[in-house]
Amino acid sequence: MTTIRNSSPNTVRTGTPSPVEKTAQTVAPQQSAPAAAAHKGNVITDGFESAASKVRGAVNKLFGKSDKVYDGVMVGAGGQTYPAGTPLSQVPGVTPRNNPNPTETFVYVNGIQNDKDTQFNSMQQIADRTGAKVVGIHNATEGIVSDLAQCVTDKLDKGKNPAVDTLADTVYNELKAGRDVHLVAHSQGALITSRALNDVAKRLRIEDGLSKAEVEKKMSGLKVETFGGAAAHFPDGPQYVHYVNNKDIVPTWFGQGNGKGVDEWARDGGKGAVIRRFDFGSGINGAHSLAEAYLPQRLPFDQARAAK
Repeated sequence: MTTIRNSSPNTVRTGTPSPVEKTAQTVAPQQSAPAAAAHKGNVITDGFESAASKVRGAVNKLFGKSDKVYDGVMVGAGGQTYPAGTPLSQVPGVTPRNNPNPTETFVYVNGIQNDKDTQFNSMQQIADRTGAKVVGIHNATEGIVSDLAQCVTDKLDKGKNPAVDTLADTVYNELKAGRDVHLVAHSQGALITSRALNDVAKRLRIEDGLSKAEVEKKMSGLKVETFGGAAAHFPDGPQYVHYVNNKDIVPTWFGQGNGKGVDEWARDGGKGAVIRRFDFGSGINGAHSLAEAYLPQRLPFDQARAAK
């Protein structure tokens, strides 16, 4: 592993139904002031509803305004969604604003508290930064409490996570077709990627009868980039670049560490992994942001691997 400093075998294959996009809300026309005043207790009702709305917003943030209808779906251009299992070539990805015909495709898995539209915005940022087309696999949010609980089960490789299933299927099918894949993941997305790659390795060994060495060779064409990842372990085979902000507690506590801790021996970024460390920002928002903290540090993959 190179460190660089800058200043169950048959995974469950559930067919996720194509979700129905939210319908546009209809806004009732405003009443005139006299008509509004004529409503008994109007001011009190409006004040109560406003307060209740704020409470609901706080509760949703903590416990989850469900985004689960999109869990594990594929996200493409315009934020459109496609069922899990859709071939990668059939999902029109998000392209850079200055290049409608990129030659490379990235598959991006988002972190916690990202709804589908937030992921789509991140996909556009990644496309603009890298010059690649980006297809998303959505890791749905149910609020920070539920999202953090799922991170724990992902760490333990327990429980069902539709995003893991979709990513594992996508990678396995592409490898079987002789095509390599470039994966990009942020935060919990790295945990999902780690689980999915382990599932792919198991399938290649058990379903295809490959030896450990043959599995690593089969997976050697995979390129994997993680940003602020919460995963401490990755299987050998793929080519890895892990970006770690030393001021970000997510990767330093739960992922690839800060390079100094006594527990560094317990972390494994995958054979030959390159870890690019840097210092930026403060606080969980400023130090963990994909757009502000991590993407500006990103180098072209081969350049990052060559430690230039």
